[in-house]
This record gives sequence, structure tokens and C-alpha cells, in this order.
Amino acid sequence: MAWKFELLARYEVPLTEGPVWDGEFLYFTHIQAQRIMRYEPKSGSITPWRTGTNFTNGLAFDLQGRLFGCCSGGRSIVRFDPDGSMVTIADRLDGKRLNTPNDLALDRKGRIWFTNPWNEGNVDRNAKEELDNRSVLRADPQSDGSYSVTRVTFDTVQPNGILVSQDQRTLYVAESNYDPKKLRELRAYPIRDDGSLGPYGVLHTFGGGADGVHRGIDGMCLDAAGNIVATAGWELGGPGPMLYVWSPAGRVLETHPVPALRPTNCAFGGPDMTTIFVTTTQGHFFKAQTSRVGWAMYP
Repeated sequence: MAWKFELLARYEVPLTEGPVWDGEFLYFTHIQAQRIMRYEPKSGSITPWRTGTNFTNGLAFDLQGRLFGCCSGGRSIVRFDPDGSMVTIADRLDGKRLNTPNDLALDRKGRIWFTNPWNEGNVDRNAKEELDNRSVLRADPQSDGSYSVTRVTFDTVQPNGILVSQDQRTLYVAESNYDPKKLRELRAYPIRDDGSLGPYGVLHTFGGGADGVHRGIDGMCLDAAGNIVATAGWELGGPGPMLYVWSPAGRVLETHPVPALRPTNCAFGGPDMTTIFVTTTQGHFFKAQTSRVGWAMYP
């Protein structure tokens, strides 16, 4: 079944990202406009839900339905509380400021796994990197309500999209550097009992080398069968902008061209979780009916 994309919104200010579904509404970030938008499928309305979000990028819910985000401008992980507050819960590693947190995934223990690359466009132009690495980090909740931050990858240079598998045993990470000499891979890291990661397996490799024509994965979500659905590709070369569907073993099951230059992220939603929502660097917000059922830890 081909996925037919319907344009729901297009913003002059670019860069939409971070779609998440809460059972009733679909939320997504409008990064450069520094806000979170809310889409109601019943009425079709799209309205600002939060403003002043300081370049917040990825969004994710925990088991209790609390919404967390990667605040790139604030170089932090934040929580959006019902009273309208935006609470910083993690902003340092070993005493040094985080880079520009990009995307995140929560597990059933309440741990926040997040990518910490450096994205110059989503932070103050005078900001400087304090860390000497661009890694995946994990924020663990403590009994007093605080979070401790630990580095968990030591082999990434620009990690991007991230997912925790349904069985909580695998961490999927998109290594997505734009440098043609760097790797662009979909990786699967085993999650050990102590929270550390084992050596990764490569599920998919995008073209690299001197041509640099391929753009790797940006954002990802899961379907109910455990397959990985991801945005990748661009107009500059390779097979073009599209959604890929991979099995957990890395087999490409489907590809669906996206009518925009650089899709950024995707999420399933709707009453039966069969609608896919897609954001782009150009500020699009699309939806498409699919033959797949999506999965998310919440709701």
C-alpha cells in the first residue's frame, strides 16, 4: 500500500520536528519559531500549545504521560508540566554543559536516553561546546526527583534519532553526520542489565565516500510489530527523501517517497494508530494513512 501524504500545514519559518501522540492530540515542535504545536484530528485544528520553548527539538512521553523535550537552545532536557512550566531536569555531564540535545526516548524505568550532537542552528551563535564528545547520554531519575546523567556511547560523532525497543533490550541510534567522510548508519546497541550498552550491530549503512550524496536517518518511530520507521534522504542525491521501514534485523521492508526535500521525523497517531505524521526541515506537517499500526510506550 502506497502512503499518500496530505499536507496539513506549511510554515514560512522553517523546521518542524518531534511529533508525538498522546491518545487525543498530536504534538510537534516548530523549532525556529520556538513553540510546540497541537493538532486535533477531530476538528483538523492546529494551534500553538507552548511558546518560548528555546529551540526544543525532540519530544517524548513517559509512562505517566509526562512530556519531555530536548531543549537545544537551553542545552538541556526539559519537562513540560501541566501548569505551563518548562522544568530543566538535566543540563550537565560531569560538570560541563550539554551540547544541543536532539532527540530522546524513555524506557519503562523512567530513564531518558538522548542524543547530544552539536547543531549550530539550534543554539546561540556564540555558544561553545564544552564537552569533547558527541554521544548518547542517559538521564536516570533519582529518589529526590533529580536526574543523574551518564555517557553511554563512545563511538558516535553526530547521533540523531533514537528509540528503545518494545522489549527494552535494544537501543536504536541513527549516526547521521553530514560529513561525506563520516558514517551514516542505523545502529542497534544491546542494553545491558546495568544500563550500559554492548557493541552495536549495523542494521543499515547509507552511502558515504567522496560523493557524500546520501543523507542518513533523522527521526524514527516504531510500529506494533517492532519495525523501525524512519525519515531519511534528501534532494541532493541517492534515492531521495522518503520514509523507510526496517525490520529489527535491518531488512528494508518498505520505502515511501515524501513530497518534501528533507523529512525530519515521524510518529504514528490517530484513534487506531494507523496514521503516520511527518515533519520536515522546510516547516511541513504531513499525514498519511498506512497499513501499519504504530506503537509507543504511552498512551
